Amino acid sequence: MKKVLVLVIGLFFLVGCSGVHQKTATDQWSRIEKNKKVIIGLDDTFVPMGFQEKSGNLVGFDVDLARAVFEPLGITVDFQAIDWDMKEQELNNQTIDLIWNGYTKNSEREALVRFSDTYMKNEQILVTLKSSGITSFQAMTDKTVGMQTNSAGYDVFNAQPNILKQYVKDADDPVLYDGFNEAIIDLNAKRIDGLLIDRVYANYYLEQAGEFDQYNLINGGFDSEDFAVGARKSDAQLVAVINQQFKRLVQSGEFERISIKWFGENVAPEDLLK
Repeated sequence: MKKVLVLVIGLFFLVGCSGVHQKTATDQWSRIEKNKKVIIGLDDTFVPMGFQEKSGNLVGFDVDLARAVFEPLGITVDFQAIDWDMKEQELNNQTIDLIWNGYTKNSEREALVRFSDTYMKNEQILVTLKSSGITSFQAMTDKTVGMQTNSAGYDVFNAQPNILKQYVKDADDPVLYDGFNEAIIDLNAKRIDGLLIDRVYANYYLEQAGEFDQYNLINGGFDSEDFAVGARKSDAQLVAVINQQFKRLVQSGEFERISIKWFGENVAPEDLLK
């Protein structure tokens, strides 16, 4: 009797798991198109990609670009601030439909999500105070470095240890932050000596703050990065729609208009311009 009961429970478990898998493995484009709403997860402190102004309004390059993709299709974009450390879990739990916030495409993440075409290039740089005298990665020897938790900077710091990690103090335990704002505050307070950060963030933030000349922005040779939109593996049609809209925005000149608004230049990569 016990064997029969175990068998029945086992079959029930397999059927239940199969049902859950099928549910989460369904392309969600038809639901999004029907409900006229897509939920995008972002770190709302990532200037200038997606961030809150003092008024509380959400603005940024990615915010404008996402709206330009979906609103002509009659789809409202609902932006949801998330814990960036949990972004893939939020996506697979269907709390959000897309990760769209300067999200770097790499092999590790490609195993977890389906990426759109690359829509922008970026690189990781080291920001230091000019008063510190640190003007190279090697000058970070026995110094403390900070970066955002589970960010692209954290990934390349560990993946390419001969570039910066070999020099810094407590290399296996860098100072990690939930957002960039806290990291900049700690850099200014000299609680850390250098901040590994996205160039797009550093350029915009320091320019807007009128403090650009107080910092060194050091390129130490990390590989350039591809910014792309992250979707669930099953959402092939949703990603195809986004890619089609990217092409339309480039051809219409709208992509360039949004780029110039935030960066003063067209940041569309070569593949999109073809």
